[in-house]
Amino acid sequence: MSEQHAAASGSRPAVVWFRDDLRVADNPALTAAAGSRMPVVCVYVLDDESPGVRAPGGASRWWLHHSLTALSAALDALGGSLTIRRGPAERVIGDLLAETDAAAVFWNRRYGEAERTVDEAIKTQARDDGREASSFGANLLFEPWTIRTGSGTPFSVYTPFWRACLASPEPRKPLDAPGSIAGAPPLDSLTVTDLGLLPTHPDWSAGLQETWEPGEDAAHEALARFLDEDVAAYKADRDTPGIDATSRLSPRLRWGELSPHQVWHATAAARTRTNAEGAATFLSELGWREFAYHTLFQRPALATENIRSEFDAFPWPRLHPTALRAWQQGRTGIPLVDAGMRELWHTGTMHNRVRMVVASFLIKNLLIDWRLGEQWFWDTLVDADPASNPFNWQWVAGSGADAAPYFRVFNPELQREKFDKHGDYVRRWVPEWQTDAYPEPIVDLAETRRAALAAYDVVKGR
Repeated sequence: MSEQHAAASGSRPAVVWFRDDLRVADNPALTAAAGSRMPVVCVYVLDDESPGVRAPGGASRWWLHHSLTALSAALDALGGSLTIRRGPAERVIGDLLAETDAAAVFWNRRYGEAERTVDEAIKTQARDDGREASSFGANLLFEPWTIRTGSGTPFSVYTPFWRACLASPEPRKPLDAPGSIAGAPPLDSLTVTDLGLLPTHPDWSAGLQETWEPGEDAAHEALARFLDEDVAAYKADRDTPGIDATSRLSPRLRWGELSPHQVWHATAAARTRTNAEGAATFLSELGWREFAYHTLFQRPALATENIRSEFDAFPWPRLHPTALRAWQQGRTGIPLVDAGMRELWHTGTMHNRVRMVVASFLIKNLLIDWRLGEQWFWDTLVDADPASNPFNWQWVAGSGADAAPYFRVFNPELQREKFDKHGDYVRRWVPEWQTDAYPEPIVDLAETRRAALAAYDVVKGR
């Protein structure tokens, strides 16, 4: 839109830049723009180019396509529209501000170092150009610089971290969606389809489509259903993969279809004497997500560098691609591992207990670097985010914050006997289990455990 076009529209617009916050309710940036009485330009930029900004993996791109489609419809219903652009965000947003002669630009904060660098550059340039530029806390309960130890340093252990969070002022109440927004004149825009987010050759997304309905409305329905039906038994049942006992909200939070403030306060409102223990356990999982993001804020190379530097000395053997492929495809001959990896491929998610088991098997039985597992999960999880995904892999590897000791090796057979004792989960995903068609294990669990502990002795020696 030219300056002449902007003037003809009656007033200079405010730009709302959507990122990992694909919702209209409890969106502080959108609320600020709607309250400004300016026309509102809503924009999403697919940025696969800015240095250090990690492009979403295949399953995440599928989710993003559908979530953007839902967001676009929600903005249309409010009187606005979603402009879609592609390219390095610093240039694309800068060009958009000039194109619209925007008076202001608003967004909700991101916490990776590369993303913060981009955001700061845009904010600085916008202010130098005489525009208002404001960012808001929307996607964490507590900003990373607000939760500190008594000595003023970041926490490195979860339990005292969460205790400090619970002792802090309660997270703010979620904001209602604007009743309407003043739409700006239409701009040149790509369509969601133009972004090419969906798989085509081949289209492997049938399992995702049958498992999920992305979008803000579906997210709120999922939250309400969990709090109504499952939260009371959450503590008791969440480790049993054969039953549907978890919230399944992680992709909703990853893409910001729900905010943690909405989850926190909805859980508090639904809390009763009979479900109090389950609700507290569920909120502690929200706290684990917070801990991951606070760690990312302090350790931006979380996906590539060991937090505990002594693990840099770990003697990873030469990679055996055949073993890695067997793990990826769920063909290791270890039933619980294979079930988890097939669930992941089909649904874009995996039960949390099984995630720990398959990660431990890759790292400590196959002796494959945790970073290769993290990369596979990044590409195949619909909820892969830049904090929780590498944070959890480092936790299992023993190299991360408050990590499980490396010598804690999950035995996948014992885990199956304990958490899937009737075989419901394994039989669902590995129907050939207990038949002649099922392969022999590709490794001996006891032997490879001993090899892993011997390798860990090198780390201890450093």
